[in-house]
Amino acid sequence: MRLLLPCLLLLALARCSKPAEPSPALLTEVRRRLAERDARLGSYRLEGQTREGEAPPVAYAFAYRAPQRLRAWLGAPLSRTFSWDGERLFEQSDADKRFTTFAMELSPERQAGFLTEVFSPLMPEGLRAPLLPGTLSAKRVSHTRAPEAVELSAGVDTAGTPGLRVTYTLRWPHLDFLSRSTQQADGTTLEVRMEEEQCEEVLQLCVPKRLTRWVAGQQVGEMTLSRIELNPVLPKDTFTLVAPEGYAVESRTLVNSEAK
Repeated sequence: MRLLLPCLLLLALARCSKPAEPSPALLTEVRRRLAERDARLGSYRLEGQTREGEAPPVAYAFAYRAPQRLRAWLGAPLSRTFSWDGERLFEQSDADKRFTTFAMELSPERQAGFLTEVFSPLMPEGLRAPLLPGTLSAKRVSHTRAPEAVELSAGVDTAGTPGLRVTYTLRWPHLDFLSRSTQQADGTTLEVRMEEEQCEEVLQLCVPKRLTRWVAGQQVGEMTLSRIELNPVLPKDTFTLVAPEGYAVESRTLVNSEAK
């Protein structure tokens, strides 16, 4: 009997620590909850600063209004604004006093990909549904900031060999952002971690207030938001820029085969 009890205890612990398996039913529920979360957050306005490595911090601002109106601003020394008003993309460079308007003649898929390429690096994590390529899977996990959480993962294979793998960890049940981990084909891991957050009880969600960026376990950057407005009224002209006086003005048209 004395030998039996330790064996039973070890067996129970092994069962309790068994990793959770991906669940199609959970993935369906996560998709539904993410759509509901996005619907609750129809607009936002952010201000703060971002820093890379040992470089001085750069002032930063971002505005969003559904559906797909975006504006991002970076202060000196970059001094650049990108804005999409639903029809045209504007780029304003204050450093060299240049203003460019891009008309779009792209297919919907190419246009979505182009705008993601422009704005995704400028949009903080946690204020949008995760953008994940490939086949998705979801499983329940725990996290230091959330006893109940879910992992949403996707992998991309290249020429039949494993490539990029992206994993989001979100707090259950409102799917607040906790971290994103990207494992590259060479094994290098890139991470974004939520360090501080702002919660809105009425909206039933929390958004990051401070994010850190890591490469192979070493911190390489940080974004800190000093102002977070959720669901402010943002008129359309917030996203339609006008060239300041004295700026060189250029118009271009983006088409599927080339930009002209």
